Amino acid sequence: MLGKEIISPQQAAAMVEDGMTVMIGGFMAVGTPEKIIDALVEKGVCDLTVIANDTGLLDRGIGKLVANKQIKKIIASHIGLNPETGRQMSQGELEAELIPQGSLVERIRAGGAGLGGVLTRTGLGTVVENGKQQVIIDGEPWLLERPLQADIALIRCSVADTAGNALFNKTTKNFNPVMATAARVVIAECESIVPMDCAAADRYNTPGIFIDYLVREA
Repeated sequence: MLGKEIISPQQAAAMVEDGMTVMIGGFMAVGTPEKIIDALVEKGVCDLTVIANDTGLLDRGIGKLVANKQIKKIIASHIGLNPETGRQMSQGELEAELIPQGSLVERIRAGGAGLGGVLTRTGLGTVVENGKQQVIIDGEPWLLERPLQADIALIRCSVADTAGNALFNKTTKNFNPVMATAARVVIAECESIVPMDCAAADRYNTPGIFIDYLVREA
């Protein structure tokens, strides 16, 4: 098996172009690829549509991209811990699509699995249902949530082997494995990269077939 190409954060950022849709893993910057985000800030790429659980903090994670006004639209489950995101949304500088967290992850999963969408009752009778198709099953209404996909997914793992098989420790797992299935190109920032066969195959959370490039964190 051929190994994955190991690239720098700057090389990873070079693959992200203006106007792209980018998935970024993490939960309040836990499990977020900080080195790649720093390189994106340095590059100044703009007009991004970012799909993520949240927008991090003012000085951590996706919050750095928000503060630098590189995001045109954010698709997330909450933005409450980053006041700059709320300010930009209120001022019309940033479009925000807020999605219930379970629906968000299921839409990403559907994008990775090649499904046409998922049905949920979450959001019925609220603004969440605006503009969405309803499906009646056994006399009960369900919302059809469309799949989400991206041009590039930027994720962070604890350990990857040179074949790209990735392991996520504890809560760093969050959105990272599911995002790895739903993008055309997947770049994993890694705390450490080990030789193939260094760990039992069933220890890895995400098979290397989903990951295209590795970035060594240190």
